[in-house]
Amino acid sequence: MSGLTHFDASGQAHMVDVGDKQISRRRAVAQGSIQMQPATLALIRDGNHKKGDVLGIARIAAIMASKRTADLIPLCHPIALTRVAVEFALDEASSSVGITVTAECSGQTGVEMEALTAASVGLLTIYDMCKAVDRGMVISAVQLQEKEGGKSGHWQREG
Repeated sequence: MSGLTHFDASGQAHMVDVGDKQISRRRAVAQGSIQMQPATLALIRDGNHKKGDVLGIARIAAIMASKRTADLIPLCHPIALTRVAVEFALDEASSSVGITVTAECSGQTGVEMEALTAASVGLLTIYDMCKAVDRGMVISAVQLQEKEGGKSGHWQREG
């Protein structure tokens, strides 16, 4: 099980001990998208959805999810987040909404899972709010784009 930190020497799952790690500034950026019918995108863009401000609600859901990551992912450490920013980009050409989440903290473990969880829940919230008019929406490409801090330093997705 070499390299998999959530398993002990006997192969049993455990929570990684981060007690001896140095506190450092940590930052992670995650992205994803949801593709939909052009009419659904127009409802979101024009603010005409009968349920209200779809992106505003999805932003709050993403932030809330980032703060609950340790409750959702079994071996994640609870983290005192210092900042979570959520941005949306509407793409008319592909009839999709992109999400970018930046999560930050000063701590002993990274914030990648918080950023990924926030991006996922933000997109799921868009789906939930729009499913009555478009059940065929597709959530895709939820991925870590960049992380900074800690012993492993800086990492950025190529391409």
